[in-house]
Amino acid sequence: MQPIRLGIIGFGTVASGLVSILATQAHGSRAKIAQTFTIQKIAVRDLSRPRVVATGDIPLTDDPFELVQDPNIDVVVELMGGTTLARDLVEQAIRNGKHIVTANKALLALHGNELFALAEQQGVQVYFEAAVAGGVPIIKALREGLIANDIDWLAGIINGTGNYILTEMKKPGAVFEQVLAKAQELGYAEADPTYDVEGIDAAHKLTILASLAFGIELAFSRVYTEGISQVSADDVRFAQAFGYEIKHLGIAAKEPSGYSLRVHPALVTKTVLLADVNGVMNAVLVHGDQVGATMLYGPGAGGAATASAVMADLYDLGRLWQAGTSHFVPPLGRYTADLKATATILNIDEIHTGFYVRCLVEDHPGMLAAISQTLADFDISIEHLHQEPISHDDQANQALLAFTTNKVREATFNLALAKLEALDGMLGKINKIRMSDF
Repeated sequence: MQPIRLGIIGFGTVASGLVSILATQAHGSRAKIAQTFTIQKIAVRDLSRPRVVATGDIPLTDDPFELVQDPNIDVVVELMGGTTLARDLVEQAIRNGKHIVTANKALLALHGNELFALAEQQGVQVYFEAAVAGGVPIIKALREGLIANDIDWLAGIINGTGNYILTEMKKPGAVFEQVLAKAQELGYAEADPTYDVEGIDAAHKLTILASLAFGIELAFSRVYTEGISQVSADDVRFAQAFGYEIKHLGIAAKEPSGYSLRVHPALVTKTVLLADVNGVMNAVLVHGDQVGATMLYGPGAGGAATASAVMADLYDLGRLWQAGTSHFVPPLGRYTADLKATATILNIDEIHTGFYVRCLVEDHPGMLAAISQTLADFDISIEHLHQEPISHDDQANQALLAFTTNKVREATFNLALAKLEALDGMLGKINKIRMSDF
């Protein structure tokens, strides 16, 4: 029995974890899937750099195109990241008849439609369990485990950095910038944290989840994306007082007039399991028409956890390899021709949701009445309210006001917000956070 011959592009944390797993499970894989693997070559950026794990006699190269052109490599494992060189390499590997295993969510979110179609034409498969939520097997769950369900909606904490920051913001005296600096010090956040903090990383992942859930083409450009940099410790504190936790969510939902795809902070009621997901952990809550709500939870990043997902893909491939079949489960659960190319993706203005609002106001009689009347003019009512006088000498006669509203169309709420900000006695910009309704 000939082993499946692997070429690995990139040798960072995840690839190092994969090499370790392959070394320790060299014989175990035969028992699990009656198939073994061998690493033919690893492409690295710098041949002189010390390695975290020993590579033994595995050849290294600084030319990744060697791997995609090598006829002695059956599967290319792309772990380098990025969307330019990685796209060229994956495309060339597919054209050369090689299967792909990748953890590259950005590559798939931006170019997956073309790559999956090309893979179908070439009769090869693209596996990507590691691209979303690390060691949490959400891809396989949506594609196979929940196949009997029409998915109504899913909501996920799919970026560990953002979740860590919001968890730390619950501590007394926490300041966003200081918590972010701590996350960088601990290695949870990159030196440039934009992708994590502003929700871009989560939007890449949500794009993939939405396609799997609803059978729509990958539509990253249509995902509404909002980060967490405007969330303050006051917001976290007030939300808890109202019975909620603030989480940075990726939400994909089937609406009466289309699909909503959005990443933003949201108030999650404490009775929902997602509210208890803290630190760098990830979780995805899925609601299907048959099973109801189900949640997958686990580590969303880290070498071992993500390498575990890569290895799971290799085992799936190995089983089919051993069976000698050329029929694969399509990567997105449907063949590309069956994906909805004209699905309506709603603008965020069309979403109906409740809102949490925090504002600084002059503390005088009639201020609260003016706010209530302004909202009432748009048929918006206040459901929870907290008013906190400011005690500093230079802020006399001021109050911090926080409240939540009933569900309302976002476009309508934004009109009301503009009217509120124009009120006499409203000090500065109003902060709003959407509320979850699951």
